[in-house]
Amino acid sequence: QVQLVESGGRLVQAGGSLRLSCAASGRTFSSSAMGWFRQAPGKEREFVAGISWNGGNTNYVDSVKGRFTISRDNAKNTVYLQMNSLKPNDTAVYYCAAGAMSRWSTMYNYWGQGTQVTVSS
Repeated sequence: QVQLVESGGRLVQAGGSLRLSCAASGRTFSSSAMGWFRQAPGKEREFVAGISWNGGNTNYVDSVKGRFTISRDNAKNTVYLQMNSLKPNDTAVYYCAAGAMSRWSTMYNYWGQGTQVTVSS
């Protein structure tokens, strides 16, 4: 079992930066791949970034490459999403998830409640 709690979402102006955090509890965190997904109003949940259990592999959706960075600290049971050069279309509820390294949400077994990111123009 893994419990996930996201934090760090807020209102920010376009061009600004945010760092989201996802605190995990449970013994399997350090052996789980982690992912960040997002869901905007009226849209399907989409993959944003993923990281392998040891941080050695990462992947990103094309729209955030070069702007977002996923990282993890297994000693702190935390995964991060550093978001720079934010755009209004980054506005969404952001979720972290634990499971297998994948862009598919069905490959993740555990999900947090989400944190709202709003980017104003």
